[in-house]
Amino acid sequence: MAYDEGLADRIRALLDGRDPIEKQMFGGIGFMVGGKMAIAASGRGGIMVRVDPDESDALCEGEGVERMIMRGRPLDGWLRVQAAQVDSDSDLRAWIERGVRAADAAGAA
Repeated sequence: MAYDEGLADRIRALLDGRDPIEKQMFGGIGFMVGGKMAIAASGRGGIMVRVDPDESDALCEGEGVERMIMRGRPLDGWLRVQAAQVDSDSDLRAWIERGVRAADAAGAA
C-alpha cells in the first residue's frame, strides 16, 4: 500500500513555516524537522509519529494508537496512529505538535 498523498499534503500544510525536509521511507513519506524525523504518512495507512518515550503508554490507551514494532520489538517513542484518528485537522495538528516537540528534544540530546 502506498501512503495517502492527501494526508501527506495535510501534514505539509500544517508544518508550513517549520521548513520540514521530506524523505521517502518504508513506502511512506517522512517529515524531518531540525534534522530529526517528526511524523510520516505511513505506507501502511495513517501516520507514524515520534513522541516522548515516557508518554508512549498513556498515548497507546487511545483508540487506534499503538507502538511501532521494529524487528519484532515495540519501540517506545514511536507510534502508529490509524487514519481515522487524524481525520480532522485539529487531531492531525495535535499529533504533529507531539512529533515536532519530540524531534526537537531528540535534537537537543
